[in-house]
Amino acid sequence: MRLLLAEDERSLSKALTAILEYNHFSVDAVYDGADALDYLMNGNYDGAILDIMMPKMDGISVLKEFRKTNRTLPVLLLTAKNEVEDRVTGLDCGADDYLGKPFDTKELLARIRAMLRRRGDISENILTFADITLNRMTFELAAPKGSVRLGSKEFQLLEMLMSSPGRVISSEQFMEKIWGFDSEAEINVVWTYVSFLRKKLAAVGASANIRAIRNSGYVLEADDAEKGS
Repeated sequence: MRLLLAEDERSLSKALTAILEYNHFSVDAVYDGADALDYLMNGNYDGAILDIMMPKMDGISVLKEFRKTNRTLPVLLLTAKNEVEDRVTGLDCGADDYLGKPFDTKELLARIRAMLRRRGDISENILTFADITLNRMTFELAAPKGSVRLGSKEFQLLEMLMSSPGRVISSEQFMEKIWGFDSEAEINVVWTYVSFLRKKLAAVGASANIRAIRNSGYVLEADDAEKGS
């Protein structure tokens, strides 16, 4: 899951980015409203966290402008302004939720998961394909011979594959969704993480495998025995 974080207080932004990435979200961080709107209009995000009080353009204005073209992307407003009137204004302008500062990070994560569930991006905590399961809460991959906790990029890559089994996903799609268009990573990093995942699937005795489709991308498949069962 990829999030945009727009927070002008850089120390807080850095801390929130670290927390979100630890919890297996990919994050693009920006520090003013103009950049937030630009990223939202041109990026591929699953959700956004907008501070209201930002330079160049406040969060409410960003939200109003963005909602002219996108009415479905979940948006959480994050602000020190926590009066009832402020919450009502934010929600009336198209926010999905509102969290006042200071806040507990556990509540922030719970609210993010809740708004993603409401949109349908997270329909359940456990993804299943063939004989493997992926737990979105613990980030564990489980199969007949055991389980293993995945790293952030491994988890996100497998989550994309398990959310669309049988569909070919290109390296470019993985790069955009997981690493982001500002990333300096080379595109062959996708192959590296696919290799890591294949080894872990084998280690837990999974029948599922990741097949490379030449010049197209990767697809999650079950072996012949599992397909025929």
